[in-house]
Amino acid sequence: MSNLIRRNSFFDDFITKDLFDFATPRFQKTDFTLPSVNVKEHEAGFEIQVAAPGIKKEDFKINLERNVLTISSERQSENEEKDNNGAFTRREFNYSSFSRSFTLPEVVEADRIEASYEDGILKIDVPKKEVTMQNVKTIEIK
Repeated sequence: MSNLIRRNSFFDDFITKDLFDFATPRFQKTDFTLPSVNVKEHEAGFEIQVAAPGIKKEDFKINLERNVLTISSERQSENEEKDNNGAFTRREFNYSSFSRSFTLPEVVEADRIEASYEDGILKIDVPKKEVTMQNVKTIEIK
């Protein structure tokens, strides 16, 4: 009876340990994830804060097209290690990118949007248009 219950060790190792071992990563982890974003609305406009430490301000790209504000970043790096003879021993490539888009309301003044980067936080100030009541006309009731 024990022969019927016995399992093939190849099957055990390949199927149960590899496929169902969720604690062991199968791919190399990257150091880059989608950054967190805070959006604050105040009386004069909006402030968008992107938490992106370790990214240079030159790596950011901010576009505004048809009231859609897109914040993106793309980085590539290559690390090569050689032995004393100059022969190729190991080469690593790293590529990371992200993109976040926000649909801005009609009350935004697109020409005055400004961005700054300090201490790992990208801040984008999106001012609102001033709403004037000059076009309000009082209609007399007869």
